[in-house]
Amino acid sequence: MNTKDKIYTLPQLRQQLQAWRAQGQKVVFTNGCFDLLHLGHVDYLEKSRQLGDKLVLGLNTDASISRIKGPNRPLQDEMSRARVMASLLFVDAVVLFDEDTPLELIKALQPDILVKGDDYSIENIVGQDVVTARGGEVRTVPLVKGYSTTNIVKKIENQNKF
Repeated sequence: MNTKDKIYTLPQLRQQLQAWRAQGQKVVFTNGCFDLLHLGHVDYLEKSRQLGDKLVLGLNTDASISRIKGPNRPLQDEMSRARVMASLLFVDAVVLFDEDTPLELIKALQPDILVKGDDYSIENIVGQDVVTARGGEVRTVPLVKGYSTTNIVKKIENQNKF
């Protein structure tokens, strides 16, 4: 399988989800920017995948990240980020979304399990009401402390000042 085969449009992914669910597989969903892949991301995604059978990753588009994090982000374009994320063995599908939150994507996909890091409280996770309304679960997984793309960027910027 090529990494490109794990990158879906929304209609393609909805069809794939039907097939997985017909096989009795539980679909886990999470989302993020994943601008620079680091240990925190790998650990988080690996733990998320362990909660079900298939892990779907909603990936913010470049435009979405720029609106959220500012004009100097993302560091990598959306297709580069999508390919890197699709290369992870525990990520089964990657889908881009252009909104500031994944709410519309969650409504469209109706995941069985919605996951975010434990820096979120369950009641503040976008889409938790959608998932629980149809009997799904909303979970948090512990994050590896000290790892974030923002921290890495700040460290590099500070090193370049000298």
